[in-house]
Amino acid sequence: MDLFSLPEDTVKAEAPLAARMRPRTLAEFLGQDHLIGPTTVLRAAIQRGELFSMIFFGPPGTGKTTLARVIAAETGARFAQLSAVNSGTADVRAAIKGAREARALDRARTILFIDEIHRFNKAQQDALLHAIEDGIVFLIGATTENPYFEVNSALLSRCQLYRFEPLTDQEIEVLVRRALADRERGLGELPLRVETGAEAVLAEIAGGDARIALNALEAVTRSVGATPGGPPQTITVAALRDATQKTPVRYDAGDAHYDTISAFIKALRGSDANAAIYYLACMVEGGEDPKFIARRMIVFASEDIGNADPQALGVAVATSRAVEFVGLPECRINLCQAAAYLALAPKSNASIKAIDAALADVRRHGNLPPPPHVRDAHYRGAAGLGHGQGYKYPHSFGGWVEQQYLPDELVGTVYYQPICGAEVTMAEELRGRSGGEEGEDSV
Repeated sequence: MDLFSLPEDTVKAEAPLAARMRPRTLAEFLGQDHLIGPTTVLRAAIQRGELFSMIFFGPPGTGKTTLARVIAAETGARFAQLSAVNSGTADVRAAIKGAREARALDRARTILFIDEIHRFNKAQQDALLHAIEDGIVFLIGATTENPYFEVNSALLSRCQLYRFEPLTDQEIEVLVRRALADRERGLGELPLRVETGAEAVLAEIAGGDARIALNALEAVTRSVGATPGGPPQTITVAALRDATQKTPVRYDAGDAHYDTISAFIKALRGSDANAAIYYLACMVEGGEDPKFIARRMIVFASEDIGNADPQALGVAVATSRAVEFVGLPECRINLCQAAAYLALAPKSNASIKAIDAALADVRRHGNLPPPPHVRDAHYRGAAGLGHGQGYKYPHSFGGWVEQQYLPDELVGTVYYQPICGAEVTMAEELRGRSGGEEGEDSV
């Protein structure tokens, strides 16, 4: 006898706890109150039996697949499921054909649920468009990625987007208590006691993921050896820690990558060293390429610090070389040192403002010719063109001399405006040498 010949009840009984405890109705569904709370539009539509195409996106274990199944059950719709991991265009067309036949024979509506829809390529996503427009299927796509990055705009325009949030610690604890009490699908037949604080530890381990919480609960239940009719066993905090080993880190190439590096840069810019180091730790633990982190700090050193602290760029470049030379895990120390330095350094965006303003003038006017006295005069015949004539060599005047360098059309234009730190000191020293009348914020 193999798995495919086992009775359905046996298969369900031997399924993982997370699968057995999957909610079957809206009343059982836990979390996502912002989407299906008592007064939400989506809940009202489900209760009226209305269907439309949707994209669910958010972290794993937050109920995307479950809610799709609940919607089908609550609206009496036929439920067809595909995984984009192992399905192709032929599978999509077969599912659409089945939906068309069901509608023709029984007037049945079909929800086509596609898990990991972001893994479908453009052709596979486009294969859904006409079926959605014609009402042959009501698509519910699920993805852990940002759909604006991964799902075609044509498909997005035909779907409502719903963002799922991680479950709260309180919701995870409710879920755990349900599983412990449920005698039909959960662990209610087992003589289990739970040590004070163990449910909170499970919520911490889960990190908002219901599946992780229930898998961890099932693992520790096996480890303590609880059996129906046996002696009582206690789920302790220590046993939970031992069974799960570590808190999972969710870090992917989509939202986690972009959101974390964004938060890291903003913490550096805001001079919050503690927050910057925390987000650095998230990236290191999540498997981010340390060379990417170092490159971003090199950019930051010029874009957000610049000459307010000229050493910042040197620190960032040295860190980049250290990362390449040392590698992980030791280079985490180099990265942390640099992050702390950049966070604590004075901040100036004068460099980026200056180059962008100058680029704007170049794009507007073209590359205007320099005044004749600063043009190249080293070649034969240059003097006949007037090049170099009247040029004053600054070193002959003690290092600085008043003369025009900008093209005639841009004389008086100020691009670089010192803001703070060393760049202000340098500008003040230059003004002192020149005796010029420039304002305090310009060079």
